[in-house]
Amino acid sequence: MAAPLFTVNTHRHDPYRTFKFQVLIDGRPVAGLSKMSALKRTTEAVGWRTGGDPTHERRLPGGTSYEPVTLEQGLTHDPVFEQWANLVNSIQGDAGMSLKNFRKDIVINVLNLQGQVAISYKLYRAWVSEYQALPEFDAGTMNSVGIQTIQLEHEGWERDTSVTEPAES
Repeated sequence: MAAPLFTVNTHRHDPYRTFKFQVLIDGRPVAGLSKMSALKRTTEAVGWRTGGDPTHERRLPGGTSYEPVTLEQGLTHDPVFEQWANLVNSIQGDAGMSLKNFRKDIVINVLNLQGQVAISYKLYRAWVSEYQALPEFDAGTMNSVGIQTIQLEHEGWERDTSVTEPAES
């Protein structure tokens, strides 16, 4: 028999949806967040050979790298993306860069359909490597939404195991 998909809500058969999520920066939810790229890590495979068996290559894990995470926010008056980006690279030059505050630990929450936090991840020592303040404007598209974007470099992520599956009614 297969392992249960959900330990608390054994009646549940469907996985969590990708449109119910929340990102916390400085402990506050990002307003108007519309999209986030995947959390992805890659561990390099290192080949080596033993002296007694030069024809057989063995593989072992090497260094691990983490792909940048991209966040997209609907264009609003929430200044969180711009303020964070300005901590890394300011128009004031090096004097405007915050050596203390430009790295942030952020929280990514997966929500169930009732809006409860079901799964949570922590992203460590993230900083803004790319910031798009305004989208491309096109007067011929009346139904499009303005999006601003940040790309975050970081030093890894892990699941917050203190967040457990909530009971659903």
